[in-house]
Amino acid sequence: MAEASPGTAGQAVCKFPTDIPGFEFISDGGLPSGRATLVAGSSGSGKTVFCAQFLAEGIRRREEPGVFVTCEEPPAAIRANLAALDWPVAEWEESGQWAFVDLAPGMDEESVTGSFDLGALLPRLRHAVDRVGARRLVVDSLGSLFSQFSDQQMVRRALGRLMAAVRDMGITTLVTAERTEEYGPIARFQVEEFVADSVVLLRNGLEGEKRRRTLEVLKMRGTSHRTGEYPFTIGAEAGGLSVVPLSAIELNRPASGARTSFGDTELDRMCDGGLLEGSITLVAGPTGTGKTLISTHFLNGAPEESALLLAFEEGADQLRRNARGWGMPLEDLEAGGRLRISAAYPETASLEDHLIRIKHLLEARRPRRVVVDSLSALERISSQRSFREFVIALVAFLREQGITALFTTNTNNIQGGSSVSEDQVSSMTDTIVLLRYLEQEGAIHRGLAVLKMRGSNQDKAVRTFTVTERGLRIGGPVQGSGTSLLGLPTFD
Repeated sequence: MAEASPGTAGQAVCKFPTDIPGFEFISDGGLPSGRATLVAGSSGSGKTVFCAQFLAEGIRRREEPGVFVTCEEPPAAIRANLAALDWPVAEWEESGQWAFVDLAPGMDEESVTGSFDLGALLPRLRHAVDRVGARRLVVDSLGSLFSQFSDQQMVRRALGRLMAAVRDMGITTLVTAERTEEYGPIARFQVEEFVADSVVLLRNGLEGEKRRRTLEVLKMRGTSHRTGEYPFTIGAEAGGLSVVPLSAIELNRPASGARTSFGDTELDRMCDGGLLEGSITLVAGPTGTGKTLISTHFLNGAPEESALLLAFEEGADQLRRNARGWGMPLEDLEAGGRLRISAAYPETASLEDHLIRIKHLLEARRPRRVVVDSLSALERISSQRSFREFVIALVAFLREQGITALFTTNTNNIQGGSSVSEDQVSSMTDTIVLLRYLEQEGAIHRGLAVLKMRGSNQDKAVRTFTVTERGLRIGGPVQGSGTSLLGLPTFD
């Protein structure tokens, strides 16, 4: 059984854990125990999933039965929908852990509403709660339940009676309500938020051409909570609904002073002996300058360490073919169990979905090295805000596990100007390697520089490099000056 956890000092309201990933941080420990919380959102925002997961997690993690009062969909439809998330509702019903109270359309409305005071509903609700010994209750939704009420005062009185009954039973309750606008009135009747003890808002807003789901705790009477919107995702891979609490990032992990190889002797020398373990490196440059090549060196840099390659621009077979051409076959690493390649087009999912998938891969494989190739591919499917939030969360996951990581990003043009992703990510990385095109006597060459490296005395020279059948070959520093065909410094 779940223990309602107290809040901070001086709080009179205890918290009841929801066990919904990420939500406990935002709510400072859960929902007010024994009270009702209004979950409001527009169509498709995830209200029913949020509430059903509240019941499902109670059963799965704490052996706490629950009751689901459905006022819209029949129980059969809800069972079928939740089966896609691997929640065996029918089995829980048979074992007496889950009970439905069916008020879906088709019933006699008079038996539901009585004299506009829910007189017929409350006895049924109490009976279902007592029958299974429920600790968690869901009512989905108020809009359907009060659809025939035209007077706000009637709705407020009826809703107030429902909330009072919940408190009397001492059961922690979620009640859903519909919104017509993402940032408009809280709920349909515009009185629901005043009667409920707590309000959670779910949004499914349009950013550019993409929908983005966010969650906000608007209020919690008698207790504290975090403010602001937090992205979340819904899917079987996420185990239902999973919130990404960006402000949960803590910068207190001990920094390692140990060095690990970049995968190339000369590049290690330029980096003051190699990369710092657990650091984040950004390799930025225009197309064709060698970003994937350097990533391949990095994957081969420590033969004893497991690695994960997250590819968003090229398929796994194409990456293997390229690496063979450089004399560093990835198949050898894969055969030895050292490397896993996960390739996916960015457009197949939202950034939040990609983030949850990456997190699961990190937790399952526990790699010591990770390559993300490239951030620019992910940037194009999102707004600047959501992209930056994605990178913040990804960096937090990597740092939390002490993983040494390398990100690649494409610059905006062939001249090598900075990109949006480079600007967004540079402050979060420990090392930045810039790749550029240079001109000499009418010929184009490649140049490389270690722009920054925290805690190190890196080589600050711009060096030329070539691509050979053995991979990267770094030459001497650029000498001389002049006018470049591409608008960049030249060498003699």
